[in-house]
Amino acid sequence: MKVYTIYPAGFAANTYAVTEDGENCILIDCAQPRVLDECKKLGLTTRAVLLTHGHYDHIGGCVELGKYGADIYCGAGEDKFIFSRENAAIFGEEIERFAIAGTLKDGEKISLCGLDIEVIATDGHSVGGVCYKTGDCIFTGDTLFCGSVGRWDLPTGNAKKLFASVKKLYALQGDFKVYCGHGEPTTLGYERKNNQFVKQ
Repeated sequence: MKVYTIYPAGFAANTYAVTEDGENCILIDCAQPRVLDECKKLGLTTRAVLLTHGHYDHIGGCVELGKYGADIYCGAGEDKFIFSRENAAIFGEEIERFAIAGTLKDGEKISLCGLDIEVIATDGHSVGGVCYKTGDCIFTGDTLFCGSVGRWDLPTGNAKKLFASVKKLYALQGDFKVYCGHGEPTTLGYERKNNQFVKQ
């Protein structure tokens, strides 16, 4: 399994292209339309997009990817929030509609492009936020960062739920590489020991 980080150009989040065969990939979040071209440069065909949550800086390329034919998934409950007025008001951007192929529940296991992926519900940053675990990697969106955690003061955010979600990640057995929605990667072991916002 190979993970490519597509860093944002300007305002946006990290996008991760994950591939098992070096030809087909899934995206974790899709921050900008340019993500599609970046994948093509890597020789990758994007088959699906897994959204950690629906804030504009994480979904800005979804319309383009939907036109391309990629299936787009999000956590249960987030589908209603994505296209809500309260979500659009956060960044002052109208959320152009794109098709949601399906919603994913806590503990659900799916297989895409040869990757076995487990869904971990982690609300608190948003109502239907999720993380994705595959191999030795966890993609945490805006739930957990290197040395920090996501905001809880935006619509549908909740501090108590966010902290509980982070502790839910800490409780996973073993260590994992953590690919965050913003900033650089970290490890779950490091965050358990050093994160000052939520301690184990």
